Amino acid sequence: MQPDKRLGRDFFRQDVLSVAPLLLGKYIVIINNGEPEKFIITEVEAYRGEDDLACHASKGRTNRNRIMYAVGGHVYVYFIYGMYWMLNIVTGEEDNPQAVLIRGINGYNGPGKLTRRLNIDDSFYGEDLVVSGRIWIENNEAEGEIVTGPRIGIDYAGEHWKNKPWRFNLLLK
Repeated sequence: MQPDKRLGRDFFRQDVLSVAPLLLGKYIVIINNGEPEKFIITEVEAYRGEDDLACHASKGRTNRNRIMYAVGGHVYVYFIYGMYWMLNIVTGEEDNPQAVLIRGINGYNGPGKLTRRLNIDDSFYGEDLVVSGRIWIENNEAEGEIVTGPRIGIDYAGEHWKNKPWRFNLLLK
């Protein structure tokens, strides 16, 4: 890995609505069986703080979401439906809970499919992407069109929050 390619803390300290679209086209790098594998991030969703009723922080700090209150650059994983780990990247400043859900990488659409491919599990909870030796984000400039749309699977949050155009897709050329 070239040290200057890894994204640093300043990138992740930005507001989630800035970071989410900027993650598109970047590489997520993971060490599997001792070897680095790179995948282009193609789809993400933004979750923005305690006011966002779709965000896990909307009910305040809990044991499950406590890492969302850390400074940006940490991994937030959680288990859903008794079968899938969801991979999120914490953004923003400490005590301002925000995260980007990684929904797609090249070749794998759907957050459960990609975490299975990447072998993501609860051991990644709290991992610091800035210094981790097993997962990080690298700069990359993939060409394509960015489209936005409403977030998926959050009907419980109500129409206002469900219809925020906070899902970002990169249509690769």
